[in-house]
Amino acid sequence: MQSRTSHARAGRPRSAAADAAILAATRAALVELGWSKLTLQDVATRAGVAKTTLYRRWAGKNELVVDAVAELFDELRLPDRGSLAADIEGVVLQFAAILARPEARSGLMAVVAESTRDAALRERIRMSIVDRQKRLVVRGRERAQARGELPGEDDAAAAARTADLIFDVVAGAVVHRTLVSAEPADEEWVRRFTQLLLLGLGEAARTGFAGAAGERGPDGKDARGRDG
Repeated sequence: MQSRTSHARAGRPRSAAADAAILAATRAALVELGWSKLTLQDVATRAGVAKTTLYRRWAGKNELVVDAVAELFDELRLPDRGSLAADIEGVVLQFAAILARPEARSGLMAVVAESTRDAALRERIRMSIVDRQKRLVVRGRERAQARGELPGEDDAAAAARTADLIFDVVAGAVVHRTLVSAEPADEEWVRRFTQLLLLGLGEAARTGFAGAAGERGPDGKDARGRDG
């Protein structure tokens, strides 16, 4: 079943305070009830608003949960620890800590599962969570390039593809570790993961690999080392 599309409605402007209360109430309900038992009526009661207020803002439960979880990931910050390795470790530890929170864990797993049969919900997750957090990768690479830890790039399209790939690697590894394998992403694991990621970045910089299948490095070979 496809998600209903949210439309802007005429009338009084939205209240930021009401939005914040609703999203906080949604997270509290996720902790106490879990996704399956969460209802819009329960969220409205917790937030002290009418149920119709929620429907004016969100098409349904899934969209509300996505925005409530997205607000948690907006807390991520890129630390400046003096090196690319230390910066990566700082972000990954923050990311793992957010995923360890029950409201993030239950909410994210539920909406991702629901999105497998709902293209509109999948797009909302991409725009509200994934795309908003890719900024950390872009800023981190720019800072590392300014320090001379990574080479600069003249091809903006290739740089964007590389940023997408780095994000996928980091997010995929941490989500799998914490939510699928249910293992801790502690400081030792994060340190080893960062070392492995830096090895890959260093090799990509050395060979000129731009992160897209079929692209060729300066030796005329593709990502698998094959001649053109």
